[in-house]
Amino acid sequence: MKIELDANDVAAYLKAHPDFFNLYADVLAQIVIADPHNGRAISITERQLGALRDRNKQLEAKLAELIRFGEENDAILEKLHDLTLALLSARNFSAVTHLLNEHLCGAFAVPQVALRLWDIGALESLPEFSPADEETRRYADSLKHAYCGPETGLSALSWLGSGVRSLALVPLRRGAQPFGLLMLGSEDAQRFYPEMGTLYLDRIGEMASSALARALSPGE
Repeated sequence: MKIELDANDVAAYLKAHPDFFNLYADVLAQIVIADPHNGRAISITERQLGALRDRNKQLEAKLAELIRFGEENDAILEKLHDLTLALLSARNFSAVTHLLNEHLCGAFAVPQVALRLWDIGALESLPEFSPADEETRRYADSLKHAYCGPETGLSALSWLGSGVRSLALVPLRRGAQPFGLLMLGSEDAQRFYPEMGTLYLDRIGEMASSALARALSPGE
């Protein structure tokens, strides 16, 4: 009776009997396979060396990618540090808003920045205190983290200029109570995208919230 074996059967047998090629070393020497790069016949040993070289290249590429991500994160952390120090030095509301715009538009290269505040002090003559509709206020209250992605249809989009294709909406809170929204906009559809992490944006929101609350309630 002839037994039919497929490739999976052979692979399973060799895995279960790792001493096979020790017992049949001459068989190993006789096996040749096609080189995946140029199609010529090579030995299993050569193929293994080639596979190791390919694997090393993959690992080197992954390491280079991790190093690049690390360098990018270091650069962002440095910018956050500079923004933190700047906000700590701000003595009034005008200084806080100026520094936010300066750092976000400068170091972070955000093309458009807008800020709206409510229920915290009152400087009606300033654009930051222009009335925000109830929908925008409820939306800010619903955000647990910064929103990143395409424009949301909120009337708040009018706070920014034309041509915005992606945005980040960062809630500003005093304790658990929202009192404003920081909006970052870009003409690049991929600048702020739904899958991106929000850790740094959330940190910016926390720093901005603290600095704004302090500037608007200096006696507390």
